[in-house]
Amino acid sequence: MAAIGGAAFAAAAVANPAIGTWQLNVSKSTFTPGPAPKSETRTYSQSGPSITLVIKRVGADGNEMTSQATYQLDGKDYPWTGDPSFDSLSVKQVDSNTVKFTQKKAGKVVSTGSRTVSKDGKTLTLKSKGTTAKGEKSENVGVFDKQ
Repeated sequence: MAAIGGAAFAAAAVANPAIGTWQLNVSKSTFTPGPAPKSETRTYSQSGPSITLVIKRVGADGNEMTSQATYQLDGKDYPWTGDPSFDSLSVKQVDSNTVKFTQKKAGKVVSTGSRTVSKDGKTLTLKSKGTTAKGEKSENVGVFDKQ
């Protein structure tokens, strides 16, 4: 009986659909105020309840940047490194394919948004609203293709 119960529990723990590598589809994405990056690759990996996100971006100016965080889906703040626009990230699960996130700089919210993986698992859509380091309002929709 315990073996059957364990199997049912394992089946109920659906794998996180964001895990893997995603490439920004610049032509399907919008960045306001812009400009859009030349490229961005997001790699999500998981160990137990912890998820590590590494972002490698080539900006419109050609400069490369790598940033990352290891976090859990519990809504608590976790350190973010490599991106001067924010220094912490909190993420909360909404449903099996969607999370909501908040980015902060020195304790102040600079951006909020959501990340949704399509039902077929091939597209990740990242929507965010916030304020840039220059104080400009920003609203971005990044569409990523699974690699």
